[in-house]
Amino acid sequence: MSGSTTSTLLRLALGAALAAACAPEAATPGAVSAAPTPSDSTRVDSAAGEAVGTPTAAAPAAVAPEAAPMVADSAAPGDTSRKVTAQLLGGRKKTDMSSLIAAIRQGEKKLASWPKGPAAAPGALLPDKRIVAYYGNPHSKKMGVIGEYPEQQMLGMLDKTVASWKAADPATPVVPAIHLVTVVAQGDPGADKKWRRRETPQMIEKTYGWAQSRKGVLFLDIQASHSTLREELPLLLKYLERPDVHLGVDPEFYMHHDKEGVRPSAKIGQMKASDINYVIQTLDRLVTEKGIPPKVLVVHRFTRLMVPDAQQIRPTKNVQVVMHMDGWGPPWLKFDSYHHYIVNEPVQYTGFKLFYHNDTKKGDALLTPKELMQLKPALSYIQYQ
Repeated sequence: MSGSTTSTLLRLALGAALAAACAPEAATPGAVSAAPTPSDSTRVDSAAGEAVGTPTAAAPAAVAPEAAPMVADSAAPGDTSRKVTAQLLGGRKKTDMSSLIAAIRQGEKKLASWPKGPAAAPGALLPDKRIVAYYGNPHSKKMGVIGEYPEQQMLGMLDKTVASWKAADPATPVVPAIHLVTVVAQGDPGADKKWRRRETPQMIEKTYGWAQSRKGVLFLDIQASHSTLREELPLLLKYLERPDVHLGVDPEFYMHHDKEGVRPSAKIGQMKASDINYVIQTLDRLVTEKGIPPKVLVVHRFTRLMVPDAQQIRPTKNVQVVMHMDGWGPPWLKFDSYHHYIVNEPVQYTGFKLFYHNDTKKGDALLTPKELMQLKPALSYIQYQ
């Protein structure tokens, strides 16, 4: 069985139960959930030079249906004061609408506690701006949009995507971003048995140039695998000293807490609050020492156990934490994931990931900025893969 097929089947077997009544959603091998794990993170295989994961199609299928929009009004049982009005593209399913309304209602209940954490130091991007990022690694066409298309075509697509968010919400400035997977989980252990590859300085500088060409920012993302954040993060600090470079960390591929030494993607990894707080404190010191604006830290998440103690994460005035809904599937599944793993466990700011191919492969149109603008709290970070 190929690595690609194995990875896809494993994601189905490691599915997370998304119903509100089902708190456990552990990655249990051999147990197929009613809802497949909403993830399509991929990585470059160091031996074959190929990405391990679900292949992407030739071009993004993002065309919206022409049918009249679907509009729904819903009041909470016994509480007409909490009426929710939502609108989706024509052609969406009733389950999409019900999940959106549930997510909005839950978000409104939590609004009094958002954003958590101290007020940001001067120069912070959030909450006054919104970040729209393109994700991937240029060495792989299967890891995301920044490697799938030629440079100028990809940047032109980013321009149009940023413009669509500006049109949906003219009051909020949009910051373009390139989100580079910089430490890449591998299908081969490598000489040091850490199952990861570090990106070259030349490629980091190249993608930094892409971000600068759009007056945007660069995110460096760590899939540490069997390495650790304490080992990988210090190597990136020379780039993070720049005011326009920020950070992402990926619990899905953090295997440090796994004692069995399994291959990344054979099971879903886990990152604890203590791991994330180490990153926050390291970035906080960097900001203080270098006198630079606050950093944004994106934490990817699509199950509860990926970050089992999220309530213990401690943002600072110098580090703004985005909990990012990193999952693929139909709209109802994405709304449910946002509801259960982002809104139900508020940290500070919220993010949402869109997959040009995997979100649309069953005929659903890609979620639009206007549809996503209805979520509460308002999204601070949107990523396209």
